[in-house]
Amino acid sequence: MKVVFQSKFYTLYQSDKEKCHYLDMNQKTIKLSFCQLLALRNKVQNISIENHFNSDLNKHGFEVLMLCNKEHLFILNTIELLDLKTLVDYSFISLDIDHIVTTS
Repeated sequence: MKVVFQSKFYTLYQSDKEKCHYLDMNQKTIKLSFCQLLALRNKVQNISIENHFNSDLNKHGFEVLMLCNKEHLFILNTIELLDLKTLVDYSFISLDIDHIVTTS
């Protein structure tokens, strides 16, 4: 397995042998197909960070995130959520660059 991207709280690995990804979220490691990784990206991109700074919209500053058809449940604070957004964004950039290099 090779590291695709590592942030402060999370690490995304790619397994060419198994043709999947692993997301290490410190307390748990999740096996993700590429479709599930795309679904994660979509969920994370649709979370409004602005709501975390408005006490009327998000009193506690937490986000509940369910992954892999509700198989995994995570409760993230604002800092963890920002870090996950960074990981997802840079991981897809890294995956695209890796794809370009290996096909050239």
